[in-house]
Amino acid sequence: MTSSEWGRVDDDGTVYVKTVDGERSVGSYPAGTPEEALHFFTERYEALSFEVQLLEQRVNGSKLSPEEAAESIKTVRAQVSDANAVGDLAALSGRLDALAPVLAVQREARKAEKAEKAAAAKADKEKLVGEAEKVAAGSDWRNGANRLRDLLEEWKALPRIDRASDDALWKRFSGARTSYTRRRKTHFAEQDEKREGARLVKERLAKEAEALATSTDWGPTAGKYRDLMRDWKAAGPAPKDVDDLLWKRFRGAQDAFFGARDAANAALDAEFADNAVVKDALILEAEALVPVKDVDAAKKAFRDIADRWDAAGKVPRDRMKELEGRIRAVEQAIRSVEDDAWKRSDPEKSARANDMVTKLEDAIAEVEADLEKARAAGNDKLVKDLEENLASRQSFLEMAKRASADYSG
Repeated sequence: MTSSEWGRVDDDGTVYVKTVDGERSVGSYPAGTPEEALHFFTERYEALSFEVQLLEQRVNGSKLSPEEAAESIKTVRAQVSDANAVGDLAALSGRLDALAPVLAVQREARKAEKAEKAAAAKADKEKLVGEAEKVAAGSDWRNGANRLRDLLEEWKALPRIDRASDDALWKRFSGARTSYTRRRKTHFAEQDEKREGARLVKERLAKEAEALATSTDWGPTAGKYRDLMRDWKAAGPAPKDVDDLLWKRFRGAQDAFFGARDAANAALDAEFADNAVVKDALILEAEALVPVKDVDAAKKAFRDIADRWDAAGKVPRDRMKELEGRIRAVEQAIRSVEDDAWKRSDPEKSARANDMVTKLEDAIAEVEADLEKARAAGNDKLVKDLEENLASRQSFLEMAKRASADYSG
């Protein structure tokens, strides 16, 4: 009989392995010697041990999920239990048993990681819901729909969380999208309705503008065009393609009218150019009256100039403001001198000025009498006060006399 620590080969070539429960036949190797038979089944054990070693490395290195690792351990354990191999099979089973605590730790870690990811996913979904509700409450019809589509894609990329929370958040998210879509459709329906109304108004305005295009009633027609433009702006936008065509018609009619008016005004300006030459000369004649020395003579001369000014007729529009401004400046200068002369001869003011002089003279006489008495009495303090009073009243008297002289002059 050939034997080793973990097995033996019987004389009939049967190979046995030693286990904790006794010997167990694992097969025979009739083609070789007992030593070769024992070596053959020992190599089988080494292969099985290597497989256990690989499993240990994968489990300890977290290369497998706890579920996958448990299933692999179960498979290898069955192989070890029924192995037709010679070796310490109990040790292999013990090594497999030693992996159970490792799996327990990994399961707890996976559970904690899963809970952490679920919490993060829930927070992310709550954030997406909050933003979706914010978009839904706004009126950004251009960008809001695109943003909600992007948020939906982000939602799909997130893992599911517990069913109750996931369903509640989805209900809010979906409700926000539905609310926004409904409001957006209503908005654009109202816009379409307004644009259709604007189209009708602008068609009418374009027709009215075209009807006025050939008018030569320049002032009133220009006012009507201003009213039409105000109504055009108030109408709001019509559908884009129609709006452009209607504006082209409206603006074309407007340009035709104002072009004709400008041409007519240019012809009148050319006709009135000679009148401006006459008024330039009249202005030089008028401006020579300033500064005014003799009001009556200046007034008479200006009246003559004004008569000739009116007779000269209209001037080009671009000269009107300048010429009128210069002639009015001369007129105002003469009137100002006349007003000053009247103010100086105002009898009421002259009387008031004379009355003031009389009153001041009487008051000064009284102060002078009091001053003589104070000096005679040797009252120095009273003398000083009366002298100051007298000086002040005399100063006022001089001013009152000058004013009285101005009015009497």
